[in-house]
Amino acid sequence: MKLAARVDRVPPSMTLAISAKAKAMQAEGIDVCSFSAGEPDFPTPAHVVEAAKTALDNGKTRYGPAAGEPELREAIARKLQKENNLDYQAENTIVTNGGKYSLFNLMQTLIEEGDEVIIPSPYWLSYPEMVKLAGGTPVLVDTSMENGYKITPEQLEKAITPQSKLFVLNSPSNPTGAVYSPEEIRALADVILADDKLLVVSDEIYEKILYGDAKHLSIGAVNPQMLERTITSNGFAKSHSMTGWRVGYAAAPVEIIKAMTKIQGHSTSNVCTFAQYGAIAALDSSQDCVAEMVEAFAKRRTYIYEAVDAIPKLSCFKPDGAFYLYVDISQTGMGSLEFCEKLLETKHVAAIPGVAFGTDNCIRFSYATGMPTIEEGVRRLAEFVDSLK
Repeated sequence: MKLAARVDRVPPSMTLAISAKAKAMQAEGIDVCSFSAGEPDFPTPAHVVEAAKTALDNGKTRYGPAAGEPELREAIARKLQKENNLDYQAENTIVTNGGKYSLFNLMQTLIEEGDEVIIPSPYWLSYPEMVKLAGGTPVLVDTSMENGYKITPEQLEKAITPQSKLFVLNSPSNPTGAVYSPEEIRALADVILADDKLLVVSDEIYEKILYGDAKHLSIGAVNPQMLERTITSNGFAKSHSMTGWRVGYAAAPVEIIKAMTKIQGHSTSNVCTFAQYGAIAALDSSQDCVAEMVEAFAKRRTYIYEAVDAIPKLSCFKPDGAFYLYVDISQTGMGSLEFCEKLLETKHVAAIPGVAFGTDNCIRFSYATGMPTIEEGVRRLAEFVDSLK
């Protein structure tokens, strides 16, 4: 059997593979401390669940518009206007099967052979693969812990070529938790606007998970010219613990949304209808549930950062957002894949190798898990590193 060549262009998702292995070990009765999945351990808020139940009772089980339920598109537009200062109307939005599909759909819509997509590294592991599957070329720009794992305006300007079509911006970031300040966002916008054609997709899935003085600015809100160059991607998985609901969205100029709707009409069609009514409730109801979750994440962040950073041979970047700890393991002399495989095999602690995110000298821990797991997992991690002597 001959498979399409595009299949060989991309590797399997390492985060999904390691999460699956950890779950298989747990099913065998092994006590695994899993820091692998980027999935909040909180239940979906009750009012969101009830809204979906009510939608089921009301017969919201049929096909819907490919671009999403009109009520949800209106709610998304209101949210973006009010919270992000983005002048989008309902016609500027599309509801997608999770935030991930909004990005995949966009790549299929915009990118073709010969196009370059600029991606700061470390990066969410699916960005380059989505570009490759669309026929484009990922252009990876290395960042460093010393610079807060953020691309500078000078680096972005240097990376732009006549083939550059799109810049991928992710703030707060997966895997590092880095957050671009409003001043840094404006400086990047200046570089983008200085080019006559470069677009930016702003992945804002973690926008509500911020710590301390960190502030989120949507790059499309910098000025009207920037809004015309911006595609905003978001969803409900991280902010409202709705990972399995698969409801995300994108907002962009109407011509891009129409094109994405065309792609969606021939791929997934509409998102699960009754799940969209849960998403409406998530947007239109109190956000206290989000604040409570972020408060818990903040306490976990403080503990895991201080505890892991105190382990000899390990050093950590302190995240300003999201729920990940990016740990430099270079002093151990091991690559990230070997480190994570041995950590899982010997201490039953699951983490994600940094090679999946473009940096083989680091590993990623998700602290979207309970404190008992964090405390025990860090203890085992310290034992493992100590054993490397």
